Amino acid sequence: MTNPSEPMTEASQTRPSSAPPSTPHRPARPFYWSVRRELWENRSLYLAPLAVAALALVGLMLSTIGMAQRRLVTLTLPPAKQAAAIAQPYDFAHAAVMMTAFIVAAFYCLGCLNNERRDRTVLFWKSLPVSDMTTVLAKSFMPMAVLPAIAAAIIMVLQLAMYGWSALVLATHGVPQPTYAQLPIGELMLVTVYTMVVATLWYAPLYAWFIMVSGWARRAPFLWALLPPAGLCLIEKLAFNTTYLMQLIGDRVVGVYSHAFVSAPPVGLAQLDPGQFIAAPGLWLGLIVAAGFTTASVWLRRRREPL
Repeated sequence: MTNPSEPMTEASQTRPSSAPPSTPHRPARPFYWSVRRELWENRSLYLAPLAVAALALVGLMLSTIGMAQRRLVTLTLPPAKQAAAIAQPYDFAHAAVMMTAFIVAAFYCLGCLNNERRDRTVLFWKSLPVSDMTTVLAKSFMPMAVLPAIAAAIIMVLQLAMYGWSALVLATHGVPQPTYAQLPIGELMLVTVYTMVVATLWYAPLYAWFIMVSGWARRAPFLWALLPPAGLCLIEKLAFNTTYLMQLIGDRVVGVYSHAFVSAPPVGLAQLDPGQFIAAPGLWLGLIVAAGFTTASVWLRRRREPL
């Protein structure tokens, strides 16, 4: 046994400590895991667009019969009509996946806060160190960022697969491939990304409204999201014989193309009009309204009780 009064030797000074080394603390990242949670619980966010893309591919393969003959007829048209006819299947596939993504986003928003109150899992999630603001922002992030990114990736892969299959079929029949002027496949990819960005910004107040209704309604959030605007439109029509509110709602639902694209769109980047879209007052007013609805959703999640 060593004497405490003896000086420490060199060996004792260099002897390693028996305590395990401490591991560096990693941040919890509540927003990241909240987004991951939404993906785990809502697989329709990516399964529904994938299913529509698969159906589009099946339809393209079924159209293989007679594709070469139809292409030869198309090549007899004027150049502008040739480009429009050749790009039509790609535009249709783009629109089908995009419409599916919008429908999925709407139903997701209408149920994201209501479902956790109805099945009372909100009690468990509130017990975690995740604020109501983080939860609502994560739920808003899904239709406004995650789902558009998923849909854009699916559309681009789908269009490339359609291009490859069509090229194979036409080559086997000796039909010339479309030139880049007839089908600018690279520009179609950029058009897809642009469309998703402008559509997300334009639909932001709709998504925020649906999420707020989901946090407020006790049941049937779909009806509560539609009936108040419909009732206000009816009152305006009967009281003033005007339809300003109906036109405003209609422009918010289907007006993104008139604001973000040229009136007679050619194929490719020439059909884009970002300057007109950025200058549209409806864009900025809609984003302000979306911020207000999101703030109300945070307050509702903090105050509303389970159903």
